Order: sequence, then C-alpha cells, then structure tokens
Amino acid sequence: MQDNLTATTASRREHLLESTPDVLRVLERVQRVAVIGIKPAIVGGPAFYVPQRMQQAGYEIIPVPVYYAEIPEILGAPVHRSLESISPPVDMVQLFRRPNDIPRHLHEILAHKPRVVWMQLGIRHDEVAEQLARAGIDVVQDRCVKVELDRIRR
Repeated sequence: MQDNLTATTASRREHLLESTPDVLRVLERVQRVAVIGIKPAIVGGPAFYVPQRMQQAGYEIIPVPVYYAEIPEILGAPVHRSLESISPPVDMVQLFRRPNDIPRHLHEILAHKPRVVWMQLGIRHDEVAEQLARAGIDVVQDRCVKVELDRIRR
C-alpha cells in the first residue's frame, strides 16, 4: 500500500512543473492555447499583451474572456465563453484570474483535458494544481509566459 501511495505521489509531483527546463519544454510542445481571463486591446495590461506576444511567437490563441460580453473577437480570433465550446481541444489553458477565482474553472478544465495549465505570474492555487496533476495535467504556476519566451528567444 505504501509503495502505491509513494508511486502516486511521485507521479503527481512530476506534473507540477517548477524547473526552468521543464517550463521551457512546455512552451516547445504546445501550439493551441485557450486564455481564460484574456482582456481586449482597449483594456490592455498583461492579460492582453502576454497572449499577444504568444501569438506573435506562433501560438494559436483562443480567447476566453471572463468579462466583455460585447466583444466578439480578441487578437483577431473569435471569443469563446467557455472551454466546452472550443473544438478541437487546446494543448494549454493559460489563466489570467485571481487565485480565489481559479477553483471555479477547475471542472471545465478537467473536462477539456488540456496537456498543460499555466497560471500567470502572481497566480498560484496549490489545491487546484494538485487536482490537475492528479488528473495527469502538467501545471505551471506563478510564471510569465512572455518572460519564458524571451528566455528562449522565440
């Protein structure tokens, strides 16, 4: 029993990515990214310019704003109001949400089954990260995609 628990814990831990090489591997293997909490250009800020930088680097950005119901597209892509309306599924879900808002997205993320969930710089929710890792989803927390892209000069 202890060996199974140890194996399960080790397996779960391998999905909680913290090292720079692991994080950079994520950026090399994903292509389609749903950005929950993206903001339109008129609002600006990191929730706009980080996905914009990702798009410029060649990633397909699928905008999933939480607000701005009147805006039909962001970064030239049609807006989705939830992950369930996105087909085919995305490789990564990027979160621009306050930590206390993260749990409300857990169910739809688990149902969508992305390979990776990335919580932007300043965003961390260890409890949700553990649940995602147990489901076999890689998790990056409290790191900026733009900084990491600049690091690899992509």
